[in-house]
Order: sequence, then structure tokens, then C-alpha cells
Amino acid sequence: MIIEDLLIKRNCTKYRLAIQAGVPHATLSDICSGKTRIEKCSAETVYRLAKALNVSMELLTEDGIRQSEREQAYEVGLPAYLQNDLDAYKNGLKTQSSLIDCLWGELYGSINMAEISDGVITSEHADYLRQKYLYGGNV
Repeated sequence: MIIEDLLIKRNCTKYRLAIQAGVPHATLSDICSGKTRIEKCSAETVYRLAKALNVSMELLTEDGIRQSEREQAYEVGLPAYLQNDLDAYKNGLKTQSSLIDCLWGELYGSINMAEISDGVITSEHADYLRQKYLYGGNV
């Protein structure tokens, strides 16, 4: 995480940064641990942290921007069979299809095929799709 890297370079503790920035220590700890995404913080919190660290607000959120871009890229340019099964599954969720368990299985199989058999997506890419669509987790 960028904040922790900056703290190490400046030989500064989270506690000292929290005091200098006027941000609750618990908030800063949650950001550094990944419990809270900095993109979800108020602009004032990001501004205060950036000012105390003497960096731009964009630098603090750059990792988050890259993550968002990567997630968007994970859902485009898929092999046709995977894209078809992903679209069918999303549509099934939207329409509350009685066949959702079958659509789930088809998508699961397509992700595995694209990753393992065909090698057209990476393990990270496959894990992202599984987590987002099949296991209902936030990525």
C-alpha cells in the first residue's frame, strides 16, 4: 500500500501521521490494513493525508485507480464462450431465472476451461471472475 511505503521512506509511524493529518488513528489503520479503501474515504480525509505526506491526492488513490482499471479489463475481451456464459448468468440473476443453478455451473465450467484448458485467462483473472460472480464476494 502506498501510504505504508511513504511512512517507511519518511521514518514515520501511522500514529504520527494520524496526528499530523488530523485523521483518527483508527481510520488510518483501517486504510493501511485494507479494511477501508481510500477511494471510499471523504475527499477531506484523502486531502489531509496527502498534505501531511506532502504528495498529491492522486498518488494516494493511484493504486485504487489501477485496481479499478484492472477489474474493468477483466470483464472485456473474454473468449466468446466465457462471455456468453457470463452474460447469460448476469441476465439470469437480473430476471431471477429458475435455471440460475445451471447458469452458475456453466459459468464455473467456462471460467475453468478458459484458465486451465485453454490458458486464455490468468489464474488471477479467473479468481476475480469466480469471486465476483460465483461466490458473491466483493473484489
